[in-house]
Amino acid sequence: MTRPTARVLTLLELLQSGGVRTLADLSERLGVDARTVRRYVQHLVDLDIPVESVRGRYGGYRLARGHRLPPLMLGEDEALAVLLGLTGQASTAAETAAAKLRRVLPQRLDALRDALASTAPGASAPDGAILLPLAVAVRDHQPVRLDSRTFFPYGVVAHNGRWYVTGLDPSVGEQRTFRLDRISQVRGLPGSFTPPDGFDPVERVLTGFATAPYRHEIHLRIEATEAQIRRRLPPSLAVVHGGADGWLEVSMRAESLEWIPALLASVDRPFVIDSPAELRTLVAAFAARVADYATRTDR
Repeated sequence: MTRPTARVLTLLELLQSGGVRTLADLSERLGVDARTVRRYVQHLVDLDIPVESVRGRYGGYRLARGHRLPPLMLGEDEALAVLLGLTGQASTAAETAAAKLRRVLPQRLDALRDALASTAPGASAPDGAILLPLAVAVRDHQPVRLDSRTFFPYGVVAHNGRWYVTGLDPSVGEQRTFRLDRISQVRGLPGSFTPPDGFDPVERVLTGFATAPYRHEIHLRIEATEAQIRRRLPPSLAVVHGGADGWLEVSMRAESLEWIPALLASVDRPFVIDSPAELRTLVAAFAARVADYATRTDR
């Protein structure tokens, strides 16, 4: 799209917002001089869009009252980006906007409503050629071919700006999770599958992060409620098990232990380190440094 054409369309969007737009305002917003704004207005008039000139101190330009513009036309990728932007938003306006879009968009985009989950709104849109067939497969319980692998997709999850599909890999009989940006092709396969009852895709993805293989396995006991622990140790970082007498067992995995002492201190609850012994040494050293900082009076 050429730059003048883009500016003409921007002018149209500004006028669609309603009211009178002054020449100075339009000039500033479009980044052009007043003469060029008048030329852009004439372009719209030549396209049979009734732009009125309003005279006077507060004059400028506006669209004729009662004028109805053609319906909004979105490509599939554009529609996907809009719907993903609305996914997870709790406002009534977001819900009604998404409902209106689904009524006029291609049917397979409607599969997004039931297939997608997110740990937080705002994830960028992935490749529609990967996401859309996965969403349809999740909704219809249809096996797919992920590159060269047969897969039963249970759900699609957005987490920390990335998109994941989680489900069953029948070749190994285990649940697996894959990043969408590492998948080059998705193809639907004949047949169907039955996902497990009560399966939570978000919990599965987050638990996968907490149990992924790392250099160190950490086992703790913390005297706290699960809610208190979760304030500092989210599901993607730690697995919380049952315990006794107010103490809960916590498992973590980490490539490095250096950052764990400060994290445990931030929980601000009594804890016992069962393993590794190296972590006890690091926590003791961290506590000594903090105590030294607290008693210093010099710079």
